[in-house]
Amino acid sequence: MNTIPRPRDIPQILLSVLFLALMIIACLWIVQPFILGFAWAATIVIATWPVLLWFQRLLFGRRSLAVLVMTLLLFLLFVIPIALLVNSLVDGSTPLVHAITSGNLTLPDLAWLNSIPFVGAKLYSGWHSLLDMGGSALMAKVRPYIGTTTTWFVGQAAHVGRFLMHSALMLLFSALLYWQGEKVAFGMRYFATRLAAKRGDAAVLLAGQAIRAVALGVVVTALVQAVLGGIGLGISGVPYATLLTVVMTFSCLVQLGPLIVLVPSIIWLYWTGDTTWGTVLLVWSCVVGTMDNVIRPMLIRMGADLPMILILSGVIGGLVAFGMIGLFIGPVLLAVSWRLFDAWLHEVPPPSTDPDEVLEELNELEKDNYPKQ
Repeated sequence: MNTIPRPRDIPQILLSVLFLALMIIACLWIVQPFILGFAWAATIVIATWPVLLWFQRLLFGRRSLAVLVMTLLLFLLFVIPIALLVNSLVDGSTPLVHAITSGNLTLPDLAWLNSIPFVGAKLYSGWHSLLDMGGSALMAKVRPYIGTTTTWFVGQAAHVGRFLMHSALMLLFSALLYWQGEKVAFGMRYFATRLAAKRGDAAVLLAGQAIRAVALGVVVTALVQAVLGGIGLGISGVPYATLLTVVMTFSCLVQLGPLIVLVPSIIWLYWTGDTTWGTVLLVWSCVVGTMDNVIRPMLIRMGADLPMILILSGVIGGLVAFGMIGLFIGPVLLAVSWRLFDAWLHEVPPPSTDPDEVLEELNELEKDNYPKQ
């Protein structure tokens, strides 16, 4: 006896989907302040998980001691440099802000132009001719724009505070993920398997490879170059070495390299007559500026090979979208998406390039679509 299938209860299905969507949106709304910090922590933990296991073996198999050591290392690598950056910005901008607010900001004399061979005297004379012809009036027109720009930079202090908050959340989540890393990884793989079977599990593994490739090939290389370049600046006696080191870190992260900071520093040392340290910094800059050609390919091979345009777009786009934390999250998101798309694309064999085979496939397609009457 055949039974008549029951009709689907469309309103029940729609209300169930609507209820689940509302629950998901509400949960995301609640955890929204913690998403960036957790994503940053997950990126760091995935990239440094072998280091944690090495510390655990070194510390008699004690996971708690290894987690403590890794948390302290993250504190030294992230929180202390950020504190030094904020302190350098405050110390360096205080005289400028005071001069602008008091109305005493004037164009500089630029007496050092006389020390430039051949053309220095002409440049100095031309500069003072510009001042005599209305430099004060020019400064009066420029000063309001300088004040507006300074006000904008002061307003960005809120972003620095937000970044510090995300740094604190990153330390907390990193410690938790280090402690329960295996359980979290199993949960992610199980969830992905429930969504897309074996393909979902493979996607999680590919995402981990992409995260490690970006962290090792981009972030580690940038930090190594910036730290070594900063050491050279500090030893050579270049002023504001800490602030320049931070600028150099950003320039390395966006793939501009450290020379954008080191070359002007070398020129400044030679102009001030310190040729000895200028030569030392020149030799040191040649080493620091070229080491990414050795370090980056070696580290990227440990993760996954990624196009450089993808990394550059991720760094710049992440910086615009998420702020300073986007320097780390942006390339990771694009790298993960690229790896998943590439894996999906190569699940089937590529089309044939043989002209005879292509013609045969076209004939078969024409027969299927336009059968003879």
